[in-house]
Amino acid sequence: MHVVVCGALVENGAVLLVHRSPKRRAYPDLWDLPGGHVEAGESEPQALAREMFEELGLRIATESSSRLGDVRVGSGENAVQISIWHVGEWAGSPTNRAPDEHDDIAWVGIDELAGLPLVHGALPALLRSLPAPERLSLRDEARATASPGGP
Repeated sequence: MHVVVCGALVENGAVLLVHRSPKRRAYPDLWDLPGGHVEAGESEPQALAREMFEELGLRIATESSSRLGDVRVGSGENAVQISIWHVGEWAGSPTNRAPDEHDDIAWVGIDELAGLPLVHGALPALLRSLPAPERLSLRDEARATASPGGP
């Protein structure tokens, strides 16, 4: 089974989404959370930190991340487990560092997710399950002190 991690970065009631390129083989032309495959020898938090840096240029504080839920798709050797993580603290401003994978990134209000073509239909409910302070707060102090170390 393949394991994929996705990170939900939430700020002021909005979540950062990436738009998958229409040329992608899997889930083209849909909005998704940033993330990717867990590589051999990596833990999920390590993969999450690596993917957030590779795709967005962000350094996340892995100890601030918590699992929101899991989605399983496919079966047999094509099965994929997608672990969705809430990232509480990060340093940097997100930029699209993977333009071959995503043709856009955007902050989208959690209440607006249901109107978008999403890879995972469970995403709006998972994000609405976050406590209100996690959905609404901008934690500049925590983000400024997030670990500058590599993924």
